[in-house]
Amino acid sequence: MPLLQRLRTLGPGLILAAAGIGAGDVVVASVTGIKFGPTLLWAIAVTAALKFVLTEGLARWQLATGETVTRAWVTRFPRWVSILFAAYLLFWTFLVGASLSSACGIAGASFFPGLSVPVWGAIHAAFAALLVALNRYSSFQKLIKLLVAVMAVSVVVCAFLAAPPTADVLKGLFVPLLPATGGGAAVLALLGGIGGSVTVICYSYWLRAEGWSGAEKLSVVRGDVRFAYVFTGIFGIALCLIAAGVHAQAASGARIALEIAARLGDVAGPIPRGLFLIGFWATVFTAMLGVWQGVPHIYEDLYAAWRGSPPATPNRPLYLGALVFLAGPPLFFLWHRQPVAIVLTFSIAGAFFMPFLAATLLYLNNRRAWVGNLANGRLGNAALVLCLLVFGVVCAREVIAALG
Repeated sequence: MPLLQRLRTLGPGLILAAAGIGAGDVVVASVTGIKFGPTLLWAIAVTAALKFVLTEGLARWQLATGETVTRAWVTRFPRWVSILFAAYLLFWTFLVGASLSSACGIAGASFFPGLSVPVWGAIHAAFAALLVALNRYSSFQKLIKLLVAVMAVSVVVCAFLAAPPTADVLKGLFVPLLPATGGGAAVLALLGGIGGSVTVICYSYWLRAEGWSGAEKLSVVRGDVRFAYVFTGIFGIALCLIAAGVHAQAASGARIALEIAARLGDVAGPIPRGLFLIGFWATVFTAMLGVWQGVPHIYEDLYAAWRGSPPATPNRPLYLGALVFLAGPPLFFLWHRQPVAIVLTFSIAGAFFMPFLAATLLYLNNRRAWVGNLANGRLGNAALVLCLLVFGVVCAREVIAALG
C-alpha cells in the first residue's frame, strides 16, 4: 500500500496514541531520563510492545464477535466482574479527570500566568467537553491528527537538540541494562505509566466508529495498532532523551515539564523552550480530548449490556452525563488536595486493571467457539502470558507502595 494511502487509513490508532500519552507519560519518562539518562530506553520500547499485544487482542475479539471487551465482561463472565469494573471506572474517571485538568492548567499557566492553574484547568476541561459534544467522530479525528502532529514535531525536534551522544542512545535502546540502584523500580514505573490503561479499551469504540469489522480487517487493524504504539514508544523515548540531555531536576508531578523547559532554554535558547511547552500543552490537551471522547462510550456500553440492548445502542443522555462527570466534579481537586483515602483506593484498584485485561483476553480469545479462526495461536498466548506476568509484578509493586 502506498505511503500516502496508508497514512489516510490511520485513524483509531492515532486517537489511541493521543489519549494514552498524557501527563503520566511525561512525568514517568522524564523522571527516568533525569535519574538514569538513556540507559532504560529499551524498557520504554518493551512497554509499548506489551501494550500492543493487549490492544491487538481486544481488537481481534471485537472483529471476531462484533462485541467489545467491555460488553464481554457483562455477557461472558459472572455479574460481579462487570460490577467491580464499573466501580473502578467511576474512581478512574473522577481522578483521571482531575489529573488531566491539572496538567492542562499547568500548561496554560506556563504561557499565560495571569490566570491560575485551577482556572486554566477548568477552561480546558469545559472547552474539551464542548468540542467533544458538538463534533462528530470524523471532525474529532481531524482535530486529533492536527494536535498529534504538533506534539510529535515539537517533542521530537527538542529531543534532537538535547539528546545525549548517539552511542549512548543506541546502547540504551538495544542493550537491556538494569541499573543496580533503583533500576528495577524505574522499569516497573515505565511499564505502569507509559501508554495508558483504561484508554486502551476506548480503541473498541473508535474501531466501531471507523466502521472496521470482520476478520478481513485484521491486517488493517494490526497495522493501525502497531502505528499507535510505535508512536507511543518514540514519544516516550524522546521525552526521556530531552530530560537526560538537559540534566533537569525532578519536580512535583506534571510541573516537571516546566523544569525541563527551563533547562532546555538554558541549553538551547528560548525557541526550543517555547517549542517544548507547546508540545507539552498539545500532549496533555490531546489526551484530555481522547479521554473525554472515548470514556463516555464505556458507560454507554456497560449500561446497554446490562439492559440486554443490542451492541452499539446509542444513549446520548448517558454519554453527555458521563462527559459532564469527567469535566465537572474532578475540578474540585484543582482547588483542594485529593483525599488520601480516595487516591490510595484508586491506586490499588488501578493496579489490577492491566493483568485483569490480559487474563480476560487469554480466556476470551482461546474459545474457538466464539472467535473461530481469530483464536490465539501459540505466539499470541505466550505474549499474553508475558503481559499477565509482567503487569502482575507491576500490580504487586503498586499495591505494596500504596499500602506502605
